[in-house]
Amino acid sequence: MTIRDIIPRIWGEDQHPLRSLRQEMDSLFDAWTKDFGLPTEVWPRINVSETDKDMRITAELPGVDQKDIEVTLTGSELSIKGQKKAESDEKSEKEGRSYRRIERSFGSFQRRMRLPFEVDSSKVEAAFKDGVLSLTLPKPAEAQKATKKIEVNVTKPAEAKKAAA
Repeated sequence: MTIRDIIPRIWGEDQHPLRSLRQEMDSLFDAWTKDFGLPTEVWPRINVSETDKDMRITAELPGVDQKDIEVTLTGSELSIKGQKKAESDEKSEKEGRSYRRIERSFGSFQRRMRLPFEVDSSKVEAAFKDGVLSLTLPKPAEAQKATKKIEVNVTKPAEAKKAAA
């Protein structure tokens, strides 16, 4: 006989009072940060890479339809706007199903960034595949000329000691 056999089980695993307290606290803080306009996360998340000739920006937009994405470029300011729509589960509604927990987010988003150079918007390439937006922004000639590779010389440990002395 174990201690679990002696003590009656009052609640199921999903109904543990500490678990529900934590869910309520999470919900309270989420609501509080939204009420004061504090971002709970930066969205969409992006990667920025570059070569001598261009800059590439990729943005994760899972669950967003291509038609709900708007990319604008004004001089050196890039803006990615869009909307992730809430999923409608009509079958669940007909069955009288209610959600116990909702963590997936939806709503409008906007991400702005200032680029280190002005870009000719007619030369920008944009693609959207598997929830990832890819933008290729060609660098203007003056930005390409400004980029210079600097060679780093490797000194051997013995040479470094002589130079220090």
